[in-house]
Amino acid sequence: MGVMRRPTRKVYVGNVAVGGDAPIRVQSMCDTDTRDVDATVAQIHRLEEAGCELIRVAVPDRKAAAALQRIKSRISIPLIADIHFDYELALAAIEQGVDKVRINPGNIFVKAGQKGIEAVVLAAKQAKIPLRIGVNCGSIEPRLLEKYGYPTPEAAVESALDHIRFCEELGFHDMIVSVKFSEVPNMIRAYELLSAKIDYPLHLGVTEAGTPWSGTIKSAIGIGSLLAHGIGDTLRVSLTTPDKTDEVKVAYEILKSLEIRAHGPMLTACPGCGRTEVDLLKLTADVEAALASVKTPLRVAVMGCVVNGPGEAAGADLAVVGGRGRGAIYRKGKLLRTASEDQLIPALLAEIENWQPEPEQESKPNEVIPLRVKSR
Repeated sequence: MGVMRRPTRKVYVGNVAVGGDAPIRVQSMCDTDTRDVDATVAQIHRLEEAGCELIRVAVPDRKAAAALQRIKSRISIPLIADIHFDYELALAAIEQGVDKVRINPGNIFVKAGQKGIEAVVLAAKQAKIPLRIGVNCGSIEPRLLEKYGYPTPEAAVESALDHIRFCEELGFHDMIVSVKFSEVPNMIRAYELLSAKIDYPLHLGVTEAGTPWSGTIKSAIGIGSLLAHGIGDTLRVSLTTPDKTDEVKVAYEILKSLEIRAHGPMLTACPGCGRTEVDLLKLTADVEAALASVKTPLRVAVMGCVVNGPGEAAGADLAVVGGRGRGAIYRKGKLLRTASEDQLIPALLAEIENWQPEPEQESKPNEVIPLRVKSR
């Protein structure tokens, strides 16, 4: 069925399209020292393998800016420079050949005024690369804070619209826009307000979301609520985690749960009850681990009893139903085979290996599930 997605103009970040009829893109940001080229490239490669499509790196100084071309030459996905305060670093990043620059016009304005922002916009225009106009709750201009009293969604949207108009007056239209908050209700409200006023692609995110546990929940609610209403063209899940691939994995789980994009299997599992006669926690963990390297987009269910399991798993493409010492593999609710408990995972993987989707279900790994696009 898919989600009815709001129409936006298409912007290219390198060779990756964002907005329009392009897939909703998943991006992340390195936490390495950008000046350490080897470490940064290694992390980007891990993120690429996990499915990251756009990668952002911090550019805090000239040395970091000077490393950008070397990083870009060793990766396959588009490289985005993240700039705060110093517009000259944005100019240096553009000279290094980055595919997009993320600027926060509010804090650049504080240091360099309108001329600094103008210099960046004109440089991006000449280089034919897009800008992300990134407004967040911590960098709204003083005049708007005075007007609204504190960082409200309305203040963030007004700030974004002011910067967009400034860029448009310079003849620049290759923009992606974000209005992030760390509070989920404010984040949702800001994007709802902004999406009603512009047709530029929107980059979604809950800024400073938190740990993998709480940050995943906040991001799923904030990003997922907007995606469910057709708002959003690219996203980043911002997690405080030692493994940055967590951000990409969570992003795809959000997209899969809304049936927007398929990137590997979607796993569901019953919670267990008094009828469960299998070690359900172990079985589910084993299935999840086995699916980690599978790219085929299909639904896999794990059920803990033979009473309701087969019927409840009928909506899954493949299901593992556990019993006392034995279990069964089902396809679309039909029994395929039984196996001893220790052979259930190999049996499941064999079925995945031989999986042939029905014609109407055919899709490629990382492909968009067709969306219906509505006009305003």
